Amino acid sequence: MTKVDESKLIQDIVKRISCQLDRTPMHVAKHPVGIESPVVMLKSMLNLESNDHVVMVGLWGRGGIGKTTLAKALYNSTFRQFEGSCFLANVREMSKGCKDLVTLQEILLKDTLLLKQGLEVSSVDKGIEIIRHRLCRKKVLLILDDVDDRRQLNALAEEGKWFGNGSRIIITTRDRHVLTYQGIHQDRVYEVEALKDSQAFELLSKHASLTHRIRIDLVNRALNYAKGLPLALEVLGSLLCCKTEAVWESTLKKLSRSPTENINNVLKISYEGLDVNEKEIFLDIACFFRGWTRQDTANVLKSCDLETTAGFEILVERSLIRIEFDRLEMHDLIQLMGKDIVNQKWPDDPIRRSRLWLYDDVDEVLSNDKEDCAVKAIVLKLPEWTEMCIHPDAFKKMRRLRVLILYNVQNSFQGPLCLPKELRWFEWPRCARQITGDSSGSMKLVGIDMSEASITVVPELFKDFQQLKYINFSYCESLIRIPDLSCAPHLEALVLSYCKNMVEAHESIAYLEKLQLLTLAGCSQLGVFLNVLKTKRLRHLNLTNCKNLKRFPDIPHKLESLTLLSLEGTAIKELPASIENLVSLEKLSLSVCKNLVSLPSSIYKLCNIKELELQDCTSFIGFPKYDDPADPSMKIGLSSLKFLDLGGSSLTELEFLENHSCCPKLSFLRLSKTKITSISTSCAGRKHLTFQTNVHVPGRTRVNPYASNGRNFVMLALQKSPLKGFFAAYPGAELPEWVLPSERGFVSFRASKDLCRKFLGFVLCVVHSADEQDHGSRSYMDVEVNGRTLKLYQWIPRANCSLSVLYTPFERLMRAVKFVQIHESHVQFSAKVSGGVAKKCGFRMICEPLEEDLKVKLQDLMDPALLYEFGHKSTYSKAMGPLMHGTFKTDIQNDLQDCPATPLSASRQLVSHLTTPSSDECKIATYQRQSDGEKKFVSLKQSP
Repeated sequence: MTKVDESKLIQDIVKRISCQLDRTPMHVAKHPVGIESPVVMLKSMLNLESNDHVVMVGLWGRGGIGKTTLAKALYNSTFRQFEGSCFLANVREMSKGCKDLVTLQEILLKDTLLLKQGLEVSSVDKGIEIIRHRLCRKKVLLILDDVDDRRQLNALAEEGKWFGNGSRIIITTRDRHVLTYQGIHQDRVYEVEALKDSQAFELLSKHASLTHRIRIDLVNRALNYAKGLPLALEVLGSLLCCKTEAVWESTLKKLSRSPTENINNVLKISYEGLDVNEKEIFLDIACFFRGWTRQDTANVLKSCDLETTAGFEILVERSLIRIEFDRLEMHDLIQLMGKDIVNQKWPDDPIRRSRLWLYDDVDEVLSNDKEDCAVKAIVLKLPEWTEMCIHPDAFKKMRRLRVLILYNVQNSFQGPLCLPKELRWFEWPRCARQITGDSSGSMKLVGIDMSEASITVVPELFKDFQQLKYINFSYCESLIRIPDLSCAPHLEALVLSYCKNMVEAHESIAYLEKLQLLTLAGCSQLGVFLNVLKTKRLRHLNLTNCKNLKRFPDIPHKLESLTLLSLEGTAIKELPASIENLVSLEKLSLSVCKNLVSLPSSIYKLCNIKELELQDCTSFIGFPKYDDPADPSMKIGLSSLKFLDLGGSSLTELEFLENHSCCPKLSFLRLSKTKITSISTSCAGRKHLTFQTNVHVPGRTRVNPYASNGRNFVMLALQKSPLKGFFAAYPGAELPEWVLPSERGFVSFRASKDLCRKFLGFVLCVVHSADEQDHGSRSYMDVEVNGRTLKLYQWIPRANCSLSVLYTPFERLMRAVKFVQIHESHVQFSAKVSGGVAKKCGFRMICEPLEEDLKVKLQDLMDPALLYEFGHKSTYSKAMGPLMHGTFKTDIQNDLQDCPATPLSASRQLVSHLTTPSSDECKIATYQRQSDGEKKFVSLKQSP
């Protein structure tokens, strides 16, 4: 090497070192809190040790959640591992035109190539070619911050092959669809979540300079306002920095009505990028439907000609809403932002706003009949019965009104209610007024709920409501008969539960081609039903407790949609042979049909039925004889049946199960309180069948709750439907080893929502007093969720069975307490045993196997010994022992209770009734939630 070459090499090395020294870390945040753990997670996703490929990773989350802060921290911890690096900030703002995209391309090239002077790019297309040519062999780190359009990605990093192997591309966005478009797999999308409670407190404390004492309730209100959103904590802390408690009180009160402009402007960016359809849906959810189920909300919005399938997906992708347990949720501040958008144009004139949800605003608008009313939707849900003075012509003049939902509103005016022609959804439980349509003729009403109304007949003017799809007249005790409904050809759901004086259902129901749900549960006087059942799209038919119904209609043709049928508590004596035409039926409930003697042989042709209930059918003596018939459709009888309940029937033998071609998939058979005295070896030879009986089963042992690992009991409990519990009573004076003892009969723990998604069920064990004088004393278990108490379960201990073991599915608990309407990041659960004479109590929460990150979080939330991981050997308790492999998954569609479980009006209190058979050795029973009413339309999903 010559001196000239050596000198040039030295100069080149010095130049490179100088360029590297010029690459400095970025300022992350004034108070970086909660960053370390996400950075570690992201570095793992980036797989920095590998140089074989280009890796793209997305950071996704709502505005103000800390995506940019996290990206900066990640940049600082990794950029020196690359030959070149570039952090392109505010891509959305800086790329509003082609010229702006060119500027971004120039910055990208200058930073990644470590140039002192940037390259000049003449056009976007030219810039793409330069990037591909100059960087295709260079290992670079590129962060594109706040991307909201595929056009930006096309210009800056359309494909990984533009860059050299080992390069890493990181994209932050509010719109998940941007990442999907870029081809980034969901495993490489990191959802930036809100700060944990302790982190939120730390960040607020630093920004608010909490050097002097502030009342804890004020601090908690501030934290609850921000809900872990870093932007909100920073702004709130700055506003309250070194302020007095009086200022804290005043500021928080003001912010509860409307967020600060700094927060609003950031959150509103996602909203402003929406199309009209999605803007309307977002505002409706923010103002009215947060916490509603996705399907119930869709029914209302679709009636207003809004496209919800794509709309919900877009709002989720833009981080404006989230769907948890099938309900619509959003951050409190995003909801406030939506309401502020509605209010800001006319803050002092509600008659000019598009949506109303506050009592004072609704009262002001409905008390007059002004012509220029701009209101499109009113949803007012009051906590208690309240009188409101509504002008007789108030609704007639509201020509833009599309949605009217009023709860607990009593109108002092008693005249007829004239609905506007454009109204699509009318929901007013306990409405005391008759309704009339617009005098101009046909109405556009799609859904109507007048449950508990004082109506004697359905108004004749329904002939004008030809667009109706949903009708709910539940608890209308003055309703005597259903009139001719052929005037409503589009009807999809007809709910008439607990109309106790209704005696007749019109035959026109059988010919409603679009009807999917028909429920007449609790119509105890109903004697005249349909002669034939022809409704081809009917999916759910509920006739529970129609005690006067003696005949089920014939089914002349195959019905391929009906999956759930309940005839529980009716007076029917037999089923028609044409029952075989219910070819898609999955669950049939005939429990407490005390006149039912037998079933037709065609029952064996129901090849899709999974659950058959004949509990407490006291006259039922047996199944028809089953031989291998010539009919090919009966070669395998009841081929899908898994659950069969014959408890409390007059059954004396199980001949139909002797042939293993019948019910080959049967996994659970309940025979408690039958007249069966023995079980044959052939029946007992079904290896996968669990018997629930007091009779000895050859080759089987009883479930032993005292087994150290509890495996058998949990397996038995989990075989139940997800909305059913399991109750067993045993002789014994000690708690099983596998439950966590509690001296006071009380347990309390916190759970994050991701942990709640793992919960399967809750086990309670109680040892009762053995004294005879204490027998018959009712016991209760109260469950409290975030301060809301529900007395869910009750039972009566029996003599010689002092140990009661109760399993409650978590799915059932969530529905009963409306878990998903609780907006806190963590949920506080507690359970307490009361009543009776309980000597000892123990609890255990059953869950799916937990990932390692959830196990780490557990330490701050609950005693790990309370958890029982079902699926592998437990990490937390030596008492657990080996369990089954695999994860237990529930399918709530298989449970008939889904039919009435989601009414369109407020649901009534749900009460469980536990019953126990009379055997002294082992008393086992199932219990099922009994609805005191069905007041909301079932979620109707599109048939496949």
